[in-house]
Amino acid sequence: MAATRLLDRGAERFPDALLFDDETLRMTYRQARAFTVRLANALAEAGGAKGDHFLLLGANDPQLYLALMGCWRAGMVSLGINAKDAIEDQVAMTKTRGVAWIFYHSDFAENAARIRAAVPGVKGAICVNAFHGDDPRMEEFTAGHREDKGGVLLGPDDLLALSNSGGTTGTPKSVAVSVRAFRTMIASFMTEMTYTEPPVYLAAAPLTHAAGGLSYPMLPLGGRFVLLPKPEPELIMQTIERERVTTVFLPPTLIYMMLAHPNVRRYDYSSLRYLVYAASPMTPEKIEEAMDVFGPVIAQTYGQAEAPMICTYMDPSDYQAALETANTKVFSSCGRATVYTDIAIMNEAGELLPDGEIGELVVRGDIVMTGYQDNDDATAESRRFGWHHTGDVGYRDEDGFYYLVDRTRDMIISGGFNVYPSEIERVILRHQAVQDCAVVGVPDEKWGEAVKAVLELRPGAAVEEAEIIALCKSELGGMKSPKSVEIWSELPKSPVGKILKRKVRERFWKGKSRDIG
Repeated sequence: MAATRLLDRGAERFPDALLFDDETLRMTYRQARAFTVRLANALAEAGGAKGDHFLLLGANDPQLYLALMGCWRAGMVSLGINAKDAIEDQVAMTKTRGVAWIFYHSDFAENAARIRAAVPGVKGAICVNAFHGDDPRMEEFTAGHREDKGGVLLGPDDLLALSNSGGTTGTPKSVAVSVRAFRTMIASFMTEMTYTEPPVYLAAAPLTHAAGGLSYPMLPLGGRFVLLPKPEPELIMQTIERERVTTVFLPPTLIYMMLAHPNVRRYDYSSLRYLVYAASPMTPEKIEEAMDVFGPVIAQTYGQAEAPMICTYMDPSDYQAALETANTKVFSSCGRATVYTDIAIMNEAGELLPDGEIGELVVRGDIVMTGYQDNDDATAESRRFGWHHTGDVGYRDEDGFYYLVDRTRDMIISGGFNVYPSEIERVILRHQAVQDCAVVGVPDEKWGEAVKAVLELRPGAAVEEAEIIALCKSELGGMKSPKSVEIWSELPKSPVGKILKRKVRERFWKGKSRDIG
């Protein structure tokens, strides 16, 4: 019960504190613990067993969070599937992994039914907020069961979750996350992010991903959760002011949308202590703008599904010190290694590189996954030379700050030279008309791959192609600058807000091999 122990500690220390308090549910920590114990006992009586896979379908919702905790208390394994994924993808992933229990909000009843019909071995489907057909409502499903004790005790090497890796760039792999890795993630968060009073946590991004990861350390602190079903920029800003939010996780794309909103400076953000971002870098200019708008509260974590969320950490104090000393180079860093994780820079021969030299970021420690589920070859490949290989290219400076240059698979080879898109994207994002951008390599007879920038502009903004190219040439020189620029109404993004470069590239490489040149 590694995950639910966090809830139990909150219930012991803050029994009457509100975990949820909105129009859908008002519940204290004491009540939440009792409910999840009842759910674990109800599942056991209905044939649930340790190791059963379970799936949550729905937007951010208190009832689904309780279902997560109850299933974990029963020793079950969560499947990290975003409810906004295409139903075909959801069916394919659950077929591959198998699923025994489906918990869903009534808005997602059709998806639940299609998965249940397509995937053999489903033991039960439970609607968290209503009766739906023959499926029970979760409240009634748990009624009459013991709430004082129950559940399954998990060991450190037991499987806790299966999450996705590779979804933005290729076929997803199932990442097996153990209790040990989960505990290390929580310990890292609680070491780096400290509080003197119970936090108020806003979950605007999907709880099935990074926003969920940051929620768990709030539980033993007696934190109050505010859940938004949709990550709408002005609603987030309104909620921070109204609920006196202290902590929120947002992907950079959503922060950019908020900064571009005409009402961004109308709201009071003085309650914020941590505005955490991850998933992709922010430009130094955007970070400085965010600090000006939201206050000295910007924090960053770096990790991935295989080493969840917080291998490095950049504290608000790090950004503030960099600003005060005009050392804004540090704004490009993803932070220093956390206490419980080893990080190094490695070359292709497996040699660890000194500060300042560029290579692949490699990670070692208890935070690393058990492996890729049913994929021994991929697991072995990821563990060459005794370290987990992240696929990210970067370097460390003499002060211990790590800098990401790019993903190895996003690198463009143009005229025999290696070009890192993120370096170009950082320059383009400085332009006041640009809200977001993706730089990719496109087929070119002369260069093999030519650098192309695809832009998403701020509402009402305009910019000429020549202006963007000239900006890049002035900063980076001709070889790294885009040969062409396109403006799209919206860049393709994953449900958690990451730009899908694979989708951008597909438009230009259809029917062609990327081995050209």
